[in-house]
Amino acid sequence: MEVKNIREKAEKYHPEMVEMRRHLHRNPELSFKEYETTDFIINKLKELGIPVDRPQETGCIGIIEGGKPSDKMVALRADIDALPIAEEGDHKQEFMSENQGVAHCCGHDSHTANLLGTASILSDLKEHIEGTVLLIFQPAEEKLPGGGRLLSETGYLQDKGVDVIYGLHSEPNLEPGRIATRKGPLMARPDEFKIEIIGKGGHAASPHEAVDPIVMASQVVNQLQTIVSRSVNPTDPAVVTVGKISGGSAHNIIPEKVEMIGTVRTFAEETANMIKDRIEKIVKGATESSGGSYTFDFNYGYPAVNNTDWATDIVINSASDLLGADNVNLLDDPIMAGEDFGFYQQEFPGAFFFLGSGRQESGSTYSWHHPQYNVDEECFKTGAALMASLVFKELPKEL
Repeated sequence: MEVKNIREKAEKYHPEMVEMRRHLHRNPELSFKEYETTDFIINKLKELGIPVDRPQETGCIGIIEGGKPSDKMVALRADIDALPIAEEGDHKQEFMSENQGVAHCCGHDSHTANLLGTASILSDLKEHIEGTVLLIFQPAEEKLPGGGRLLSETGYLQDKGVDVIYGLHSEPNLEPGRIATRKGPLMARPDEFKIEIIGKGGHAASPHEAVDPIVMASQVVNQLQTIVSRSVNPTDPAVVTVGKISGGSAHNIIPEKVEMIGTVRTFAEETANMIKDRIEKIVKGATESSGGSYTFDFNYGYPAVNNTDWATDIVINSASDLLGADNVNLLDDPIMAGEDFGFYQQEFPGAFFFLGSGRQESGSTYSWHHPQYNVDEECFKTGAALMASLVFKELPKEL
């Protein structure tokens, strides 16, 4: 399939992708609650004559049977859920979220619109497609246990015999027309922890009669910072961050307890387990030495996104043909953000890449999860064309 033909198709469907993205942006829904979003996607796919399966309560999978019979099975994935965040930004007044406290401030509306645009391109070129294409509109990327995990556990994709899966994420640090990726580890595994430090409440003027959980919590936070610097191999990327501490009710009261939650980012399960053990030992030591106690919960999150070499080569070569090699960034290092796309890669070969979507002129350079997050909608011309072009690439013969 000629690159020029695919690029022209992306240009043709660009206005429609913008319109769909803005509709989705005005009507965001939280993880596992994407009912209207799912209905919107299904209706768009049906308009294209694409059959739809629903292996989960929300989300769906479009099925395009190519005109060239084959066992080849390529999956393209987009996530559809929004964040529990109050949106800001005058630059988006015409399509601001109308669902109070919920917003697409991570780009999933753009991922969905982009894949729907890809569906239109592939529908036009259906007779040239070898085998089958699965268009995965996945719910709940933002919330554990992750829609990717739950879809993988249904066995649907395994029964279909997926050969390779591709996914993308908008990237505000790259301009439209550019992508970035790397072979091997690309994104970290994001685990979560919750700690409750239990003391003995009392009057702030009589600290000797209390067991102060705030003091114990302070010791814990400081000591947690030594885990990465002193317990993790310096060549093994890791992060331990306390994201929230809550406790106390007044300036003159020593509270009974303090709660803290945080995240651990690693690339290896062994490292995550070691950090988990170190956290609990630190908490235990700080509380027992002061006469307090604790509870500790560790919630294992998504696996690391680990790109298959040959699938990444397909992305790089396709993007180089479509955009020019100078517009393909090969990352030296992985990033510590997480993505439940890693669940698919535990089952199938796959590659994930970042789609340039940031430009000052469109107010789209804010970071992921910022209340003013936005995308430059020119990115759809690149994203939809690239996703479509991946379908036409030959897979390794040993598959």
